[in-house]
Amino acid sequence: MTGRSRKLNPARVMALGFIGLILGGSAFLSLPPMTEDGSMAYIDALFTATSAVCVTGLVVVDTGNFYTPLGQVVIMVLIFCGSLGFMTMATLIFIFLGKKITLSDRLLVKEALNQDSIAGLLRLVLTVAKMALLFILLGTIAMSFRFIPLLGFGQGLYFALFHAISAFGNAGFDLFGSYDSLSRFPTDYLVNGTIMALFIIGGLGFTVILELVRHYRFKERLSLHSRLVLMISAVLLISGTILVLSLEYSNPATMGNLPLGGKLFTAFFTAATPRTAGFNVLDTSALRYPTILIIMVFMFIGASPTSTGGGIKTTTFGIVFFTFVNMVRGHKEPVVFSRVFSFNQVMKAISIITAAAGLVFTATFIMTIFENHEFSALLFEAFSAFGTVGLSRGITPELSSASKAALIFTMFVGRIGPLTLMFALARSKQAGVLHYPEEHVLIG
Repeated sequence: MTGRSRKLNPARVMALGFIGLILGGSAFLSLPPMTEDGSMAYIDALFTATSAVCVTGLVVVDTGNFYTPLGQVVIMVLIFCGSLGFMTMATLIFIFLGKKITLSDRLLVKEALNQDSIAGLLRLVLTVAKMALLFILLGTIAMSFRFIPLLGFGQGLYFALFHAISAFGNAGFDLFGSYDSLSRFPTDYLVNGTIMALFIIGGLGFTVILELVRHYRFKERLSLHSRLVLMISAVLLISGTILVLSLEYSNPATMGNLPLGGKLFTAFFTAATPRTAGFNVLDTSALRYPTILIIMVFMFIGASPTSTGGGIKTTTFGIVFFTFVNMVRGHKEPVVFSRVFSFNQVMKAISIITAAAGLVFTATFIMTIFENHEFSALLFEAFSAFGTVGLSRGITPELSSASKAALIFTMFVGRIGPLTLMFALARSKQAGVLHYPEEHVLIG
């Protein structure tokens, strides 16, 4: 993180770091020992590595049957590195090796973790890593009670660890085979409940989790960021559960034949998983179109900042939503919880949504040129890739190389963020001091 990194802006370092992880992962997955038949097209290896590093979960081959245990371990490592982020992993390696971390390096890490100060930054990185390992350990222990009796100690423990890492990382990769994810046992409350708890916690963001811990231990007041994340996450989960339950209640291909408790659980899981998790307990291809539309909206919003998920982020959605509400009410400033969003934040949020919508449109447009699948399935695939969700209506393995390339780029941008990519590509300029005259245009 020294030398050349000092000449690069934080956005460029982060983008290049993720690209490095993806290319390294794809090189490993291309090796003969990684697959059962000893061969794999490079575009498929690149797609899988991107999906793992960007914690998406879209797959072009069956992870459980196509890869050898060694290949699955590589995917698991890529998911873990991708969930923590390049800068966090690089800092941990430097700390482990006893290397000096310079001021330039700390500034890069500060930007990557969305912190306001470099004070206590290394302690924060260590805390984030310990927190991730703790939740993964707890998830592994919980799922071991189901997998070890079914598969034996070694394989059962391995299955528990893989799915704990995949769930906390909001990745959605699974080893159950046949692209079924968790749909073969929708009411297994131990496994599915543990996985759901892990990806909900992972999707809140490390900042919010740390604030919650300090709030309950030391009675510290929650920041506006944490309150906004918790409020929007709760509203989306509750409203999503009600909508999915009402829309799929009588659908015999999804939850129609389940008891009431099973319907409630699968509805809550289905409302939670589009927030970038990618696991599914109901057959996604059998969901009704209104449910598909709701899921696409949730995938677009995604998880929260500094989390393991993608999408435009809950706070971005919240800023634009409350700006709209305050404008309709005639307020001159966007107010929430007796606090005002800055003009800069509003502009940034609008820019992110605009860029994200443009990216989803472009990816869908490219796929409509090369594919003969339903438009709704292609649009769903694009939303899933941008939100780094991993849900699919079953068309991912059948896509052409051009469509796979479009989704690879979409997953990458969805993970690092549209504005991060723009800042990485832009040339830094000195801020001007000129103020141009204001003029009104007609709107609406």
